[in-house]
Amino acid sequence: MPDRTSPEPSPLRGRRPPQGDAVIDRAFALLGAFDPAHRVLSLADLTRLTGMPRSTTLRLARKLTGTGALERREDGRYTIGLRLLEIASLAPRGHGLRAVAMPFMEDLFHVTRQHVLLAVRDGDEALLVERLSAHDADPVLYRVGGRMPLHSTGVGLVLLAGAPPSVQDRVLDNLPAEGADRRTQGPAELRRVLAEVRRGGFATVTLTTPWPRTSVAAPLHGPDGTVCAALSVVVPSATADHKFVTPAVRTCARAISRELCSTPCQDKPHPFNG
Repeated sequence: MPDRTSPEPSPLRGRRPPQGDAVIDRAFALLGAFDPAHRVLSLADLTRLTGMPRSTTLRLARKLTGTGALERREDGRYTIGLRLLEIASLAPRGHGLRAVAMPFMEDLFHVTRQHVLLAVRDGDEALLVERLSAHDADPVLYRVGGRMPLHSTGVGLVLLAGAPPSVQDRVLDNLPAEGADRRTQGPAELRRVLAEVRRGGFATVTLTTPWPRTSVAAPLHGPDGTVCAALSVVVPSATADHKFVTPAVRTCARAISRELCSTPCQDKPHPFNG
């Protein structure tokens, strides 16, 4: 994560828009300055993180506040506004998918009493759209709206295995260097893993940090048969019973897929093809 205490603009979120960028690009740069660890930002914070002139930042902040995209607190600092939540709830691959999957996820949650995750692919990352967690389950870093790598997570491998070849090639060409985040030996090994995921209909990933845990994931298929999302259960590795967990996840994923395909309508999520 970028060092948000640094006086330099963040290279990922806060770069200064090139001359001539549209207002919408600048507005999204300003909204993108917020993150889970920094939900409240002052005008000075927004100016520093976006790299935009203070006058531009102030003008955009006022406009976004007027539309409800931002809210201004009594102390003058800004937060994300409820209008964005209202609009985001209409996203078919977010709220729509969640509405269809939630009853089945609750059943899976009640039988596992651990973490149940629902994710979609957004570009070259997995985006978590729902999570159910038991109060006594070991903590995980995954949050709704958070992003996870495709090459080293259960939901990520399922989504990558069902992605177009161009996406797979791009991810394989940009694998991180050897380290804690690497789950494969290289592109050739990862291609073999993806083939196994497609053949078996599920992915299993074991991680050791911050605690030993195992993720078992299965694909959700849309009306056209493509993989539109991934469902997973995250359990402590020491107690992971694959004879129970894997069939439970696959059965739940198939049930959600049948529901997604049963009655096509505007409220149901469209398969992800991007």
